[in-house]
Amino acid sequence: MSATTGSSRVESSGAPFTTTNAGIPVRSDEHSLTQGPGGGILLHDAYLIEKMAQFNRERVPERVVHAKGGGAFGEFTVTGDVSAYTRAALFQPGTTTPMAARFSTVAGEQGTPDTWRDPRGFSLKFYTSEGNYDVVGNNTPVFFVKDPMKFQDFIRSQKRRADNHLRDHDMQWDFWTLSPESAHQVTWLMGDRGIPRTWRHMNGYGSHTFQWINAAGERTWVKYTFKTDQGNEFFTQDEADQMASIDTDYHIRDLYEHIRDGEFPSWTLFVQLMPHDDAVDYRFNPFDVTKVWPHSDYPLREVGRFTLNRNAQNYFAEIEQLAFEPSNMVPGVAVSPDKMLLGRMFSYADAHRYRIGPNYTQLPVNQPHAPVHSYSKDGPMRYANPGDPVYAPNSYGGAHADPARAGAVGGWDAGGEPVQAAYVQHAEDDDFGQAGALVRDVLDDDARGRLVDNIVGHLLNGVSDPILQKAFAYWDAVDGDLGKKVRAGVEEKQDLLDPKAEEQANPARRAAQHKA
Repeated sequence: MSATTGSSRVESSGAPFTTTNAGIPVRSDEHSLTQGPGGGILLHDAYLIEKMAQFNRERVPERVVHAKGGGAFGEFTVTGDVSAYTRAALFQPGTTTPMAARFSTVAGEQGTPDTWRDPRGFSLKFYTSEGNYDVVGNNTPVFFVKDPMKFQDFIRSQKRRADNHLRDHDMQWDFWTLSPESAHQVTWLMGDRGIPRTWRHMNGYGSHTFQWINAAGERTWVKYTFKTDQGNEFFTQDEADQMASIDTDYHIRDLYEHIRDGEFPSWTLFVQLMPHDDAVDYRFNPFDVTKVWPHSDYPLREVGRFTLNRNAQNYFAEIEQLAFEPSNMVPGVAVSPDKMLLGRMFSYADAHRYRIGPNYTQLPVNQPHAPVHSYSKDGPMRYANPGDPVYAPNSYGGAHADPARAGAVGGWDAGGEPVQAAYVQHAEDDDFGQAGALVRDVLDDDARGRLVDNIVGHLLNGVSDPILQKAFAYWDAVDGDLGKKVRAGVEEKQDLLDPKAEEQANPARRAAQHKA
């Protein structure tokens, strides 16, 4: 009686009343249905069963990579004119496009601290008039490996051991030192930008080389740089360790609270543009994701700015189920022969199909704002079907491909003969040259000192001697002076940490202590 009365009062007041998932009003939010006073729970209490069953199924598998993260929504506005290079609608002068962004760590699981040393994911979804365009990058302009065959092994080396389920620096350094192409990225990771102060204070990069195609079909190679308008700021290792013990969700909290309080962060998009034929004989492979294009060769050119001005109303629905994939390319944008990019064209969409289901694009946060005329059908949780006909080609008025509208979109036509020529050996295709230039020419003395301290601290945390020797050779190859300082720093701290070494180094002190 009381439950019915309470429900009526709530309903008559105009406030929402509780229903089942089918919209049927429920009698109580607190009491299950029983057989008489003190009796057992009845199986036909459908609302209780619904609540228990739903609770058991609340989680979806977390992302294998980039599990811990957060995001927000906003808009991108074009401020420059790059229409001579791409026909993509979102890059035309004066265009404003709604968008979503997600920032993340790479290796940690959902519960790990935001301030561990790790690259940060920097993923953007633009809801364009021509369909969704995703730029799935990091806060560094390069990556650890250049071939997708090695990606799974790389990630496993950064995750947890099979035997004790612990993360292991020895495993990390073993992979890195056996994969010298990682040197440029590891130098970034061990430097100041390995731990951004907040997501608002870090740059983003598309990392890969992409292809822009204009209205006349002319092609240009392009790289994306998203510069933070808040300025680059970072945590030192000590600051990050302290924050990890105080607030494991610091970066998530910072972004949410600043947007909530009207302090909207923004980033300016710049591109580097390489004439198509330059790829043939450029001094290193321009499609190698472990390399950057020097600004002196291909300067930054401003395109536009995006601002994040809305938080998610429901984290799970709008951020956890937000799905990015490099294969989402709109007309005017296409792939390059970057092997890592080509591998990611498959792997990201496949991960979403496994994690949140084959119809993940029908979730509101992933739905394009452009009309959809797809022949995909059925599968779990599908609610939009194309109707008849359900196949192509057909003679019944169904949608048909329009090559002129699509152009060289997505995976079509990576560039022909000039692309193949770019895979020959170039004068500066070595793995360590740009990492060394970063150390010598970009970092100042203080930053180089922190780089040494960060590397030494990382190497001393469980790295075995054989891997240490490889790590010393690795940093020697990056920069001789840096390598000497890393070796000296490790050996000095090993002596301080090793009681036997201390006794051997100080026999007089040992004798005095024994006598005392």
